[in-house]
Amino acid sequence: MTQIPTKVRDTMEEMKRGGLIVLLVLMIVFGAGFLTLIWIDMRHSVNQPVQLQPPRTSEPERPRSRSQEEGREPRAQGGEQKACDVSGISCASQYFAAWTWPEDASCHATARNGYPEPDARCTPGGVTPGVTVETLRDPAWRTKCIRNCQSSEQQKHVAYAWYGLPKPENNQGANQVCELDHLVPLELGGADGLGNIWPECGPDEVTLRERYFKQKDVVENYLAAKVKAGEIPLDEAQRGIATDWVQYLDVARRECKGGRC
Repeated sequence: MTQIPTKVRDTMEEMKRGGLIVLLVLMIVFGAGFLTLIWIDMRHSVNQPVQLQPPRTSEPERPRSRSQEEGREPRAQGGEQKACDVSGISCASQYFAAWTWPEDASCHATARNGYPEPDARCTPGGVTPGVTVETLRDPAWRTKCIRNCQSSEQQKHVAYAWYGLPKPENNQGANQVCELDHLVPLELGGADGLGNIWPECGPDEVTLRERYFKQKDVVENYLAAKVKAGEIPLDEAQRGIATDWVQYLDVARRECKGGRC
C-alpha cells in the first residue's frame, strides 16, 4: 500500500478544518438572515391595522314560526293565479308615511263621531304598487292575489299587542267582535303589509252587522264602486279612507242599500 507523505497529509487535514469552518460560518450567516426576516415580518404584522367588516345596518328578517306558516291563507289557484300573474302586481307595500315596528301597547285608537280610527303612527295605511283603476275593473282580478301575501293571517295578530288589546276568543261568525282590518282595503289596492293593519273591535252589545268593522265594509264597497265608475280618483279614495274612513259613512249608507252600491 502506498503511503501518503506526511506533508501532504497535513495539508489535507488543514483543508478539511478550513472547509468545516467556512461551512459553519455560512450556516451562521444564513441562520441570522432567516431570523432577521422572521422578526421583520412579525413586526410588520403587529403594526398593520386590522380591517374590520362594517356591521349590517338592515334589520334582520323576523323568522316565521311553523304555526305562522300554517296560518297563511291559500293564495289564488288555477285560473285565478294566472290572472294574478298576468296582472304583474308584486307583493309589496307602499305606506303613506314612514313606518317602523311599534312597541307593544304603544298604539292608541281615536274616535270620530263615535267610531274608532287607528293610530296614524302605527297604522299610516298604504297601497300595493301597480294596482290601477284598470286592475280593479278587470273581471279576472281577485283580492286573493294580494291577500296574506306579505303578512300571514297569524302574523297580523301582532297588531293586537301593539294596540294593547287581548286577542279575542271564538272570534268568528255571530261572535266576531274584532277584525284585523286593512285600513286601505284590498278592494282599493290596499297594502297587505302590517303598516296597513289594525284591530277594529266592538261594540259588544250590538249585532254583527252593526259592529264597527261591518260599518267600514259599507264604506269600502261605496268607494270601490265610485272608483270603478270613474266618479272618485283611486288615489283620492285610498288616502281619504286612510285619513278618515268615518267621513264617508253617511253617504255610503244612503247609496249602498243591502250591501250593494
